[in-house]
Amino acid sequence: MCRVWLGGRLLSIRVQFFALDLYCHISVLDPLKDNGSAIQEVPREKVNFSEELLSSTSFARQLVDQMTLAKAYVILAKEQGNLQLAWELSSQIRNCQRLLSEGAVNGRAITKDEAHPIISRLARLIYKAQDSHYDISTTIVTLKNHALALEERAKAAIVQSAEFGQLAAESFPKNLHCLTVKLTEEWLRNPKHRSHSEENRNSTRLVDNNLYHFCIFSDNVLATSVVVNSTVSNANHPQQLVFHVVTDRIHFGAMSTWFLINDFKGCTVEVRCIDEFSWLNASSSPLVRQLSEAETQGYYYSAGSKNPERETKFHNPKFVSLLNHLRFYIPQILPNLEKVVFLDDDVVVQKDLTQLFSIELHGNVIGAVETCLESFHRYSKYLNFSHPTISSKIDPHTCGWAFGMNIFDLIAWRKANATSLYHYWQEQNSDLLLWRTGILPAGLLTFYGLVEPLDRRWHVLGLGYDVDIDDRLIESAAVVHYNGNMKPWLKLAIRRYKYIWERYVNISHPYVRECMLQ
Repeated sequence: MCRVWLGGRLLSIRVQFFALDLYCHISVLDPLKDNGSAIQEVPREKVNFSEELLSSTSFARQLVDQMTLAKAYVILAKEQGNLQLAWELSSQIRNCQRLLSEGAVNGRAITKDEAHPIISRLARLIYKAQDSHYDISTTIVTLKNHALALEERAKAAIVQSAEFGQLAAESFPKNLHCLTVKLTEEWLRNPKHRSHSEENRNSTRLVDNNLYHFCIFSDNVLATSVVVNSTVSNANHPQQLVFHVVTDRIHFGAMSTWFLINDFKGCTVEVRCIDEFSWLNASSSPLVRQLSEAETQGYYYSAGSKNPERETKFHNPKFVSLLNHLRFYIPQILPNLEKVVFLDDDVVVQKDLTQLFSIELHGNVIGAVETCLESFHRYSKYLNFSHPTISSKIDPHTCGWAFGMNIFDLIAWRKANATSLYHYWQEQNSDLLLWRTGILPAGLLTFYGLVEPLDRRWHVLGLGYDVDIDDRLIESAAVVHYNGNMKPWLKLAIRRYKYIWERYVNISHPYVRECMLQ
C-alpha cells in the first residue's frame, strides 16, 4: 500500500511539472508543427525500450508525457461533469497505451508515423480542456487534493489489511474444525477410547527419565499431529520418545482420539486437559487473575474497545491464552521429569532431536537459539527500557532468543524458581507498561541470565512471514518454525514453505481426506 501512496505522490508531482511545461510551451508538443525538431525517427530494430522511455528525443517519451497530462485532464473533466471530453481523452490514452505496449513487446522504437496521429489528437483535446478553463492552477490544486485523498485511502487500506490479516491468522479454518468435530463425535460414540486414555495415563513411561520427553500445548489437532509425526519420523529410536500434549476442554476428546487411533512409530503420547491443573488459578497465577478483570477482557476480546491507532497484532487473544502460557509451568505439569524439550505447534522437525538432551547447559535453565544477528533482536526491541523497573535490572544489549524449540533443565528451573520470576514480571506488567503483549518478552525476563545459546541450525525461524530464507539454511535446520501470521495450515501460508509441513500431514486418514475437501 505504501507503494500505491508513493506512486500517487510521484505521479501528481510529475503531472504538475508536465502541466506547467505544456502551459508554457504547448507548441512544442504538437508534432504537426515539425520545424526541424531534434526528435528523429529511430529505425525499426531491436532497442532497449526502457532507454527509449527515458530519452528526451524519443516518440515513446513524448507519448508517455502526453498521456500523463491527459490522465490529469480526465480527472478534471469528470469532476466538472464533462463526460464527453473525459471519454475522448480516455480513448486516446488507451490508443497510446496500446502503441507503447506493442513497442515494449517487440523491442522496437515508436516511429513518427505511428506516434503522430495519437499525439496530434491528444494535443487537440488538451487544448480543448484548457479552453474549458482547466488552467494550470486548477490542475495543480485538483491533483494535490487527489494525492492527499489517495494518501488517506492508502493509510486506511494499510489498517484494514492489518485487521484482515490478523483475523485470518486468528481464525480456525473450516477443515480443521471439521476434523475436530469428527474426532469428538468418535470420542463420545466409542467408550473404549475413554478407557484406553485412562489406561495410558498410568504408564510408567510418562515418568521415566531414561526416555526422551517432549511437551506440546495446543488446541490444533492437525498441527500437533505434524509436530509429533515429524519428530518421530526423524528420530533414530522413535519408541524412546514420549510426548506430553496439553489441550483445552473443547479439543480434549478430539486430541485424545487422534492419538489413540493413529500409530506414531511406537512412541508414547499422553493427552491432558488444562482443566486438570487445579493449581492454575487466580490465587497462584497473575495471568489467570488478570484474565478475570474487565479491563483485560476488553483489551483482548472486545473489538469495540480497541484503539484504531494501535496495532491490531498487540490485541491478539492468543497472547493471553493459558495454553500459550503453560510453558512457564512445565515443572508443575511434569513434576517427575528432569529434562524436557518444548515444541510449539507451528514447528516441523527435520532432524533427530534426542541429541538435545546431551547438550551441556552449564547450570542454565533453558537452551535456545539466539536471534541477535541484527540489533533489533536484542532485549531493547521487546521491552520498555524507559521504565525504571526494566532499566534498573536488565541490560538492553542482551541478545534475544527464540521460543518454540527449547530444551529445559527442570532441576535447574526448580532451583532458580523460574516460575516465581515469571509471576513477578506478570504482576509488574499488569498495566502493560513493561511490554505491550506477547509470550517472548515474559520469557526474556523470566530466564534472563539463565539461557544457554544453541547452534543456530537447531531452530530456524521466519517461515510464517519471511519469503527470502536461504534454502540451505532451511535444509540444515533441525527444526523450522512457522512463526508469524502465515501458518502452514492457513490459505495465506507462504507457498514456498508449505510443502515441508504438508509432508507430515496424514492425508491417508479418511477424516483428514474428507475434511481437506471442505
